[in-house]
Amino acid sequence: MFLRTFGWSFAITIAGLIAAGLIWGAEGFGVVLILSILEISLSFDNAVVNATVLKRMNAFWQKLFLTVGVLIAVFGMRLVFPLLVVGLTAHLSPGTVIELALDSSKTHDGHTYAEYLDMANPAIAAFGGIFLLMIFLDFIFEEKDFNWLRWLEKPLEKIGKLDALSSVIALVVLALSSRFFAGDRAETVLLAGVCGLATYLAVNGLSEVFESGLEEQQEAEEAAERSGKSIVQVGGKAAFFLFLYLEVLDASFSFDGVVGAFAISQDIFQITLGLGIGAMYIRSLTVFLVRKGTLDDYVYLEHGAHYAIGALALILLASIKYHIPEIVTGLIGVAFIGAALASSIVRNKRQQALEGAGAEG
Repeated sequence: MFLRTFGWSFAITIAGLIAAGLIWGAEGFGVVLILSILEISLSFDNAVVNATVLKRMNAFWQKLFLTVGVLIAVFGMRLVFPLLVVGLTAHLSPGTVIELALDSSKTHDGHTYAEYLDMANPAIAAFGGIFLLMIFLDFIFEEKDFNWLRWLEKPLEKIGKLDALSSVIALVVLALSSRFFAGDRAETVLLAGVCGLATYLAVNGLSEVFESGLEEQQEAEEAAERSGKSIVQVGGKAAFFLFLYLEVLDASFSFDGVVGAFAISQDIFQITLGLGIGAMYIRSLTVFLVRKGTLDDYVYLEHGAHYAIGALALILLASIKYHIPEIVTGLIGVAFIGAALASSIVRNKRQQALEGAGAEG
């Protein structure tokens, strides 16, 4: 199953690195390899969260996520989206943006493509930061089957019964970010943050509406599960909006990687290839986690991933004013995931010991 799931990722990695070596030489090979590793390290928590959503979708939509979703992630978010952002924020024509992107030394009004993208960072960070913050807040305030940091999560679950609390907190954080981080870009940050919040509420809300209409299907699933049959997963419109939610989620995770990549290379094709290879592994890892049932075996992984998302959201908002090295973001995510995995292993051993003691008694 491992090779079947990661086969395409391995093949594209080999082909991509060979192409990089042939086109750009040894230096280009190294740059693409570094960018791939950067993308994977920054987005491991993305794979865990993706898996929590993907396991609710049927096999058709899971395959669509691994095929069409990859094309959207690689060409849409790593190539086309930065071009659109630069064009909209800098008020440049599509032709001018493409010319700047194709020639990293070319300037327009004294700025290169990379510099224009860096100037667009406040809007990008506000949109992505608020979207990710909403994901974290909704998770931390909802009632969960298992609590990792019980001393923190239990009280927050009680507070979370207040309606729209996540949205209120997100708006307060956005207002503070625009006040203390944005400077003369406050209006831009506020607008982008509100768009991030609206996007989350719209996509998440629509998926919930269609899922709520599947109560009969869920009852059938429970009956099937009790009888030992396989569980029927979500399809149709509900799966479509879950798929859309996953794509927006991936976009939010990719923002910091796309902007930070220009510190490593100024060539947009090297960046797209490197980040695209990394995105393939995140997609494959997501499917692997679902098929292996890893989230069911290690129950705190989802918690660790969401805490990493909350940290990333705050880092994105802080990056409106301050430069935060990508390695810091990656290490924070790995630390949360690692701690959650370790806690899950300890819990499993404790459960096995209790079951063993019970069997002996």
